[in-house]
Amino acid sequence: MPTTTELAIEMENRPGTLGKVCGALFNRGVNILAFQLTPAPKTNVVYMVVDDPTAAQKVLDKAGISYTEAEVVQVKLPHRPGELARAASRLGEAHININYAYSGVEPGTNAPVVVFGVTEVDRAATILDQSDPAAAGA
Repeated sequence: MPTTTELAIEMENRPGTLGKVCGALFNRGVNILAFQLTPAPKTNVVYMVVDDPTAAQKVLDKAGISYTEAEVVQVKLPHRPGELARAASRLGEAHININYAYSGVEPGTNAPVVVFGVTEVDRAATILDQSDPAAAGA
């Protein structure tokens, strides 16, 4: 079960800002795999997972855009009813709180993935890997 780097980007809450940031990443060949935008009155926070965090950081640094990094758990879920419930329940049973979550796609296969922001990233990754039917050969 992979852990991955998430970028939390703070940007002004005004028309065109998200497009400019995403366009700058695109121009450097950075692919956005998952993202979530959380609005606020003056600023938005965009959480994203990209295929090349180092290149994305260079783009953001050059543009003077504020961001932070965090490790998150990224899990591929089968596309069928109950899979999100199964994954979330496994984390709950282990007393791991899900602070936030969002979805995206796995590179190459376009399979759905869910990104979980949790405090115990490595432990959550292990738990979700053990409960993944695909990892177990099912």
